[in-house]
Amino acid sequence: MTPSSVAVPTRTAPPPGEALPHHRDASTFPKQLRAMVEVTNVARELGLMKKARWFYILLMSVLGLALAGCVAGFILLGQSWFQLLVAAALGVIITQFAFIGHEAAHHQVFNETRSNSRLARILAVGVVGLSLSWWDNKHSRHHGNPNRVGKDPDIERDTISFLPEDAARSRGLVRWINKHQGALFFLLLPLEGANLYKHSFAHVLGRGRVERRWTELALLTAHFAVLLVPVFWLLPLGMAFAFVAVHVSVFGFYMGASFAPNHTGMPIVAEKAKLDFFTKQVVMSRNIRGGGWASALMGGLNYQIEHHLFPTMARPHLARIRPIVKEFCATHNVPYTETSLWQSYGIVVRYLSEVGLAARDPFGCPLAAQFRRV
Repeated sequence: MTPSSVAVPTRTAPPPGEALPHHRDASTFPKQLRAMVEVTNVARELGLMKKARWFYILLMSVLGLALAGCVAGFILLGQSWFQLLVAAALGVIITQFAFIGHEAAHHQVFNETRSNSRLARILAVGVVGLSLSWWDNKHSRHHGNPNRVGKDPDIERDTISFLPEDAARSRGLVRWINKHQGALFFLLLPLEGANLYKHSFAHVLGRGRVERRWTELALLTAHFAVLLVPVFWLLPLGMAFAFVAVHVSVFGFYMGASFAPNHTGMPIVAEKAKLDFFTKQVVMSRNIRGGGWASALMGGLNYQIEHHLFPTMARPHLARIRPIVKEFCATHNVPYTETSLWQSYGIVVRYLSEVGLAARDPFGCPLAAQFRRV
């Protein structure tokens, strides 16, 4: 699937002196807005907007036991290279906690906002080692404008370029990476963990406004002290560095592999395009087939369309609202994209390769790149 730029004509304002229409019920709403209201009403009637506190408590208990098992394994193995298996397992467990932190930040766990925020901060900062303030700001902007140029931070230029114009402007090592970023995609994923940590510390230690800066600094310090002190105290230096490298690489690979299929390769929205909420959340998102196993593996991110439509809906309810959303999309001719996990990776790699063509062109001509893809 080749992304395209979505541009929708701006609605004209009413003539001077003419009042704006007042929408008194769903039947008078614009078509797609009416669809969103109707789907929301169905979700409420089915009880799908209720929180799933016990689901998350049970899940965190299981992950807590798994974490305790890693600690026990670390102590029992001693100075053995089998410790790298513990490091890998720890990376998987930390990523699962990150999923729950993401859901708590979306207020999916508890009814009380304060309880959700407290849990999100403990998990994201204390357990995972990422700044919640940085993540929340970035992720909220993404949800407001997925895949919109100049609005969605997830498609802003970084090591990987998601827009041809960004690839064309890259220089040095980054330009070389952009040229080959499709082929290098899976090799770059393990570096995502270090990239997330870098952004977190840059945000917390920066001069900008940081919500609960000192709390986050204390939790980040505690996280890395608990992780690094035992590793470098009990293991030989080379083994300790290998342990940390494996842990961070598995964490980064798992996080990147879970988030990349959500929007990469879906349509890119022009900066000034006007889209209704329902359309922009559905058309720019991709679901992953697989049901329960995919939801467990990806922390509910496999239901990306439903998550974007209902960001406060708890993970267990997303599967139930999916067929309803899909039916409404069919009724209102809104594209609903759903693929297998492997197909999604193929789409991501092809898209990144196409974007990377701009870095190969010494003039960075978007028109030439467009004709080259045809």
